[in-house]
Amino acid sequence: MTLPTYLKYLEDHFEEMIADVKTVVEAESPSTDKPLLDRTANVVGDLLTQSGFEVITIPESVGGNHVRGYLPGRDREAAPILILAHYDTVWKAGTLADMPFSYRDGVMRGPGVFDMKTGLVQAVWAIRALQEQGGLRRSVVFLSNSDEEIGSVYSRPLIEEEAERAYAALVFEASHHGALKTARKGTCIYEWRIRGRAAHAGLDPTAGVSAIDELADQIVAIRALANPEMGTTVNVGVVHAGTRSNVVAAEAQAAIDIRVASGAEAERVVDFMRRLAPRREGIQLEVSGGLNRPPMERTPRVAELFEVARAVGHSLGLDLAEASVGGASDGNFCAARGIPVVDGLGAVGNGAHAADEHVIAETMPVRAALAAGLIARL
Repeated sequence: MTLPTYLKYLEDHFEEMIADVKTVVEAESPSTDKPLLDRTANVVGDLLTQSGFEVITIPESVGGNHVRGYLPGRDREAAPILILAHYDTVWKAGTLADMPFSYRDGVMRGPGVFDMKTGLVQAVWAIRALQEQGGLRRSVVFLSNSDEEIGSVYSRPLIEEEAERAYAALVFEASHHGALKTARKGTCIYEWRIRGRAAHAGLDPTAGVSAIDELADQIVAIRALANPEMGTTVNVGVVHAGTRSNVVAAEAQAAIDIRVASGAEAERVVDFMRRLAPRREGIQLEVSGGLNRPPMERTPRVAELFEVARAVGHSLGLDLAEASVGGASDGNFCAARGIPVVDGLGAVGNGAHAADEHVIAETMPVRAALAAGLIARL
C-alpha cells in the first residue's frame, strides 16, 4: 500500500481527528489527580478499542490507571512495535475553564493539546489507517501511562518490561519544530537536607553551625559538575533555608536537576553525589534521589531507524530533520534497554507546559501517515 493512500485516508478523516483531540483534551488529566486520570484512561481505552485493539486497564492504587492495547500482526513470531503515548498533563483540574479547547484559524489550543494529547490521537489514527489499508505485519503494543510528567514513577517497570520484548519503540511526544528526536538527555534529580546548629547571630555566633553556609559551599562544588562540552548541566532550582536574619540557620534544603547526555556522564554524576560529605564539623547532610531517567543516546540502531522514518517522510513530501533535546521522556527507558527509539512523532506546534500551548492542526494527517508508513516498513 502506498504512502499517499495512507495520507488520503487520514485527510478524509481530518475532522474526526480534530474531534478526537477535543475529546481527549477535555478529559482533564493532572498527573496527581487519580479520579480524573482514571476517567481519562477510560477515554483512551475507548479510542483504542474502536481501533481494533485488545485493551486492558492496568490499575494503580495511588497513581492513575494505565492503558495497554494489543493489536496482533500477521507475523506473530516477530517482535512487536511499542507505541508510547502518555495521557497525563501538567495542568491542574479546572484549567479548561480559563483555557478551553479551541480550533480556530487552523490552530488547536487547550491544556495538553501539544504535550501530548494530539500525538496520542495521531498514533491511534496511524493504526486505523494501517488497519483500513491491509493491516500490520508486526504486532503493536500501545501503552498510554498516567504519570510521565512526574517521572513515570509508577509505570516505569511496565514500560521497561514492554521494551524488553519490542523490536523498536515509537514515542508520540510532540516534535521539535517538526523534527524527530533521536537523542534525549538523562535526568538526575536530587534533594539535599542539611542540619546544622542554631545560635544567636549577635550574642554567640560561634556556637552555631550554619546550614546555609554549608549549602552555599555544596552548591559551589556541585556546579563544578557542569560540562557544557559533554552536555552536562546543573540547576539548583529550589532552596529553602533559615528562619530569621539574626539566627544562625539550623536547616537548609535544596532541589537539584542535573542533565546528562551520555551514560558515562550519568555515572560520573551519580558517583560524585554518592561520595558527597559535609564540609564542616557539626553538619548532617542527607542526599536523596538519583538518576530518574537514563540518557537516550543516538546509537547506530537509532540512526538506522531514523533513516527509515526520513525515507517515509520524503515520500510524503516531508524533509525530516532530527534533534537532540534536553528534556527526557519514556523513550529514555526503552533506549536503556537496547532497542532503537524514535521520539517526537507527535504534534507540530509549540508551548509545552505554557499558556500558549498549541498545535498546527493541518499537520496531523501527514504526521499520522508518517507513523503509519514507518510501522509498515519495520
